[in-house]
Amino acid sequence: MIRKTLKAAMALALAAVMAQPVLAEPLAKDVFGAQSVANRAQPQAIGGYSRGCASGNVQLPESGPTWQAMRLSRNRNWGQPELVGFLIGLSRAATQYGWPGLYIGDMSQPMGGPMLTGHASHQIGLDADIWMLPPSSLRLSPQQRENISSQSVVRGGVAASDLWSAAHHGIIRAAASDPRVARIFVDPVAKVMMCNAERGDRAYLRKIRPIGGHDYHFHVRLACQAGSPGCENQAAPPPGDGCEEAAQWIRNRIDPPPPAPPNPDYRHPRSYRMSELPRACQALVSR
Repeated sequence: MIRKTLKAAMALALAAVMAQPVLAEPLAKDVFGAQSVANRAQPQAIGGYSRGCASGNVQLPESGPTWQAMRLSRNRNWGQPELVGFLIGLSRAATQYGWPGLYIGDMSQPMGGPMLTGHASHQIGLDADIWMLPPSSLRLSPQQRENISSQSVVRGGVAASDLWSAAHHGIIRAAASDPRVARIFVDPVAKVMMCNAERGDRAYLRKIRPIGGHDYHFHVRLACQAGSPGCENQAAPPPGDGCEEAAQWIRNRIDPPPPAPPNPDYRHPRSYRMSELPRACQALVSR
């Protein structure tokens, strides 16, 4: 009887140990969010825009003659050299439309990867948010850059606000016309405004994709660059200018269709573990 009791107790103890949760590997967002500087290596975008990392990122200078990086406390003014050069060039182009330059929002973390808060993408150093707010000053202090906010170009979700202007159209068109750009994400109202106003070549409109949550800024995404064999391009936008699609977004806001069932397989990139990122990303932070 005693032996049986001991065996039963040992079995229960073993079962209790086996039931204890295994120490989970770290979340990728915590590992990459803790990186304060980039590595000094050949620039490479690794993986996909929403599941990847970046080697050899460089920092957009906090201020320049035609730009300022905003929200410096986030340390997200990093990107592949191609992105940094693109943003500086676009900020200069903005002066042709009457703006003194551009306020640059989130780009990437020093080594890319999933972020501690916010974005699902911006992981491989090829994404950047550009504020819709025309700069009032390019000499803002770091504290002022924390306190100032952009302004929406949309009113009530269905019409342009008083902030929308031909300058917005011109700057976004200039960005989309750059062959390095794969996509630009904006609120559908902004896209419809551009569709209705365009009287010239409409080819660039194909790259401008309607999406919610992009009325205070527009999001530029560059295509994978040469020298990044592990970079995964997004599929090309559908053929055509996409203007009807944007208009349908607005009609759906006015008369919402039945909600689509949730995707049971969707996970936000902030939930990824390190083992779920490309092997090159795992190696990048284990050195």
